[in-house]
Amino acid sequence: MSEPLVLGIESSCDETGVGIVRGTTLLAHAVASSVEEHVRFGGVVPEVASRAHLEAMVPTLEQAYEQAGVDVRDVDAIAVTSGPGLTGALLVGVAAAKALALAHDKPLYGVNHLAAHVAVDQLEHGRYTEPSIALLVSGGHTELLLVNDIATDITLLGGTIDDAAGEAFDKVARLLGLPYPGGPEIDKVARDGDPTAIPFPRGLTTGRDLERYRWDFSFSGLKSAVARHVQHEQRMQRPVAVADVAASFQDAVCDVLSRKAIKACLEHDVPRLILGGGVAANGRLRHFVLERAEKAGVEVRIPKASLCTDNGAMVAALGAEVVRRGIAPSSLDLAVDSSLPVTRIVAA
Repeated sequence: MSEPLVLGIESSCDETGVGIVRGTTLLAHAVASSVEEHVRFGGVVPEVASRAHLEAMVPTLEQAYEQAGVDVRDVDAIAVTSGPGLTGALLVGVAAAKALALAHDKPLYGVNHLAAHVAVDQLEHGRYTEPSIALLVSGGHTELLLVNDIATDITLLGGTIDDAAGEAFDKVARLLGLPYPGGPEIDKVARDGDPTAIPFPRGLTTGRDLERYRWDFSFSGLKSAVARHVQHEQRMQRPVAVADVAASFQDAVCDVLSRKAIKACLEHDVPRLILGGGVAANGRLRHFVLERAEKAGVEVRIPKASLCTDNGAMVAALGAEVVRRGIAPSSLDLAVDSSLPVTRIVAA
């Protein structure tokens, strides 16, 4: 059969994304972000995000149709993020996808948000047939995955046991008086700092912690260490060296993420690492990953920054892959699942 034309809808958090993909060719990539509406709260407010999705859904769909030169009547299937994510936000996307599928008699695929972050790489670098390790790093997720098959077989090796990496960036940025979202701000400020200035801890990397949590991550202790340092400097009536703190914190996070990801490639005999999620745009993380991968002989694939953050293109990319494989579509009774496990790539 010819490559399937798939419409993808993403609404798991604060971006309303619509993508249109034919096979591994990206035809449309439209995103409406509500991040500015959350700035004054210092983080995503679920109710605000849900209302923003309602307002943005139709205009974003129309923008994608115009970019691709097609409309919903032309597509072979509709894919939508059904989890994990914020329940209210997911409901908006799934309701829109159901309405389109029912009105135009199109098969509906509820797909996994995390698997979609891996699948989007194929839009830039083509299909891969060999197993890969994927490191997904965002405000809500930090996972290390063994991807034997993007459409049928993904294993969760490990994940964060407390704060996600992006969440830790946001919280530390707040401690340093930097605006939300914290990841890009810390990345920018850290360029003027000394990453060796403060020996912040590397969680779950030594002794019994490493044995018990071999592929897991923890950033809560690191966040607390930054808070203690800032409080100490303030008690001593010294100005906080924001650039040095940011650089030292960022290196602590990126060191652990990259170290465990490359080690997973070597121990599982997998020669490829895929980096995804919003924090994948972080310059220091990319530096650590590329440097260590080169020494280890591991191929690294990183989508461009606009495809690392939440978007509809990644949902369409995964949808196109499952349609191509002939996997059965989801029911029109499809429910959202805020904690959908990554092993469930297509929801029933």
